[in-house]
Order: sequence, then structure tokens, then C-alpha cells
Amino acid sequence: MANYRLKILEKEPLTHDVNRFKLEKPRGFQFNPGQATEVSLLKAGWEAEKRPFTFTSLPSDDYLEFIIKSYKGHEGVTKRLGNAEVGDEVEIGDAWGTISFKGEGVFIAGGAGITPFIAILRHLRKKNKIGNSMLVFANKTNDDIILYEELKAILGHKFLNIISDQKDTAYDKGLVNKAYLKDKIGHFDHQHFYVCGPGGFMKAVMGGLKDLGANPEALVFEK
Repeated sequence: MANYRLKILEKEPLTHDVNRFKLEKPRGFQFNPGQATEVSLLKAGWEAEKRPFTFTSLPSDDYLEFIIKSYKGHEGVTKRLGNAEVGDEVEIGDAWGTISFKGEGVFIAGGAGITPFIAILRHLRKKNKIGNSMLVFANKTNDDIILYEELKAILGHKFLNIISDQKDTAYDKGLVNKAYLKDKIGHFDHQHFYVCGPGGFMKAVMGGLKDLGANPEALVFEK
């Protein structure tokens, strides 16, 4: 497996704890929308600390992009990356991952679990193939929503937000559970479901979808 040493070209805050990183792209590097790689920050003591992150750029772009949430409550890789600066270097490996577009359907993301879907949705928009696909995006507060304007532009009214911890939100309130899925989606056969998020979120959503009649073979998630 190859390793690539890359320089951070740009860093842009997207929310209070999420940054967009634009990196150099190795010549001939290939990946598919939805795939990830392992990333380590080339700082003393952190070179061997590799973590998986999803490419959010398109394969046709001449740079690599990652959108990374920093968990600042503990000393980890994401906190270190959150403090990284333009000019710092990271190391990545080859692309891997089992989340890829299989056909029109419902994308269901919890928090930073949106990242595998960003490149897929951007790719579909570029090819004018969004079709009837929709996105359900769950977050704790309005301020946690990543790339709201871009996702709204791609999906229009098929972009649903649900907020769990903010009482005055204008979006749907609560959790993505069986009742919510039944109310918002309507039918569960003959379409794909793409699911990504924290462990508890995944368990609740996958269980709800199966109870509602979704075909297990139509569930797309990281295995």
C-alpha cells in the first residue's frame, strides 16, 4: 500500500468545530466518490497516528479535499488537525471503502457522517443525476449543519434537517427513529438507503429501516 506525503494548501472553517482542508493531489491518485483513506499529521509524535477520513472532493479535481470535525475535548488526531495550518504536511494512503452510489435513494447522515455523501452528491449534481434522491441530515443544533447552502442547492426540498438538542430550531425536532422515517420517506421498497453516522445512530436507523420493510440488500453503509 502506497503512502503519500502532502502539503495543506488551504484550511477553511465550516462550523464551530469542522474545517475544510484542501491538499495537494498526487499524480495519478484515484478514488471513487464515497471512499476514504487513512490520514496522519506529520508532527512530532503524531506521524503514526492514522485515522480514516472521507474524500469530499471529486475524482476529477486537481486537489484532494477533506471535511473534518475536531473533537476538542480530548487530545486526539482530530484536535491536532483542527490546529493544523496551511503549509503543514499530512500523510495519506490509498483509497478504500464500501460506500458507493448504487442508485436513487435516501441518504441518512448523523453529524460528521455526512462526509461520505458529499462527494457522491456533488458527483451526481455534476452529471445531472440527482433524480429523486433525498437527504435526511441529523445534528444536535443548527450550527452543527455542515455545508447547508450547498446541500440545499443540490437537493432543494429533498434536503431534510432534524435537530435533537436545540429547542428553538425551525427544522424538524427529535431523532431519526422508526416513526420519523415512516413519516418522511413513505415507501421503503425499490430504493436504496445510504446510512452513515455514530454507532448508536446507525443501529437505530438500520433497525428502523429493516422494520419498515427496506430490503437489507439495498442498505449501503461502511462494512
